[in-house]
Amino acid sequence: MADTKIKAKLNHLRLSPRKVRLATRLIAGLSVVEAQKQLQFLNKKAALPLGKLLRSAVANAENNFSLPKDTLKVETILVNAGPTMKRWLPRAMGRATAIRKRTCQIELTLISASQPLTTKAIKKPASQPAVTQDKLKEKPKKSSPVAPIEKEKLPKQTEKRPYGSSPRAKKRFFSRQTAGGNLGKKIFQRKSI
Repeated sequence: MADTKIKAKLNHLRLSPRKVRLATRLIAGLSVVEAQKQLQFLNKKAALPLGKLLRSAVANAENNFSLPKDTLKVETILVNAGPTMKRWLPRAMGRATAIRKRTCQIELTLISASQPLTTKAIKKPASQPAVTQDKLKEKPKKSSPVAPIEKEKLPKQTEKRPYGSSPRAKKRFFSRQTAGGNLGKKIFQRKSI
């Protein structure tokens, strides 16, 4: 079974999808062992439910497909928005502010390789030749400096922008809306001066 995909899903997690994505970006593409280590020491609220989901996916792989944990790797992890609960907070002067209690849905896909995934292997340096006294006395020759690479200068292309996008037009438009425009033309004044 080369490249078997194992899926696990978590629905209605009461955390914002935006905050959960911060944690999921750390573990995407890692082996399962490395991902568990990352989540164990991650200082985010989403790390605990993500760790549980990862363990669930590993259990699916071991029980349903008889795959060892060492061969598993996190292929993709998708975080989508779930249903949003809407609540209201009373404010001054009879107003109310909406509170959105967001939820998210996480879909984790593991992939199995045919061979166990190893962490970064430490390579032993090859045996180096012994340094003799003659080599120590010789000074290395200085190579000529490399000529700097010149960048091609392309002529600057200016596109015509619409009138409303220029800073001057914005200044003129917004200056009409401010105090200098219509404030002096009030007919009714609540307080006499």
